[in-house]
Amino acid sequence: MKHRIGRVESEIQREVTDILLKRVRDPRVEGVTITGVEVTQDLQYCKIYYSILSDLASAAEKAQAGLDKATPLIRRELGHRLTTYKIPELSFHQDPSVRYGEHIDQLIHQLHVQENDEG
Repeated sequence: MKHRIGRVESEIQREVTDILLKRVRDPRVEGVTITGVEVTQDLQYCKIYYSILSDLASAAEKAQAGLDKATPLIRRELGHRLTTYKIPELSFHQDPSVRYGEHIDQLIHQLHVQENDEG
């Protein structure tokens, strides 16, 4: 069953990326990258994680609003493209791992600067 869920997740990720590029015309979702997908065991719900190029909070809010508005279109398109019996409810979430990685990079950079100042 886990293998099937994994296949469905990767297929949804691929298709949502394609739909965002080719079908969604909302400028708020430009620069949005789908970074991961989590589907529940019963295929009822799907969390789609994304990142954006800008680190501004306002850009993140605009992207979220654009994705929320495009969700019905994306779900309808998935219905045409996927071979599953039921299309899960979609929810979009900003990927926290990207911000966490940037924070770690920043901390490492600060350590290097401190070492150079002391040495």
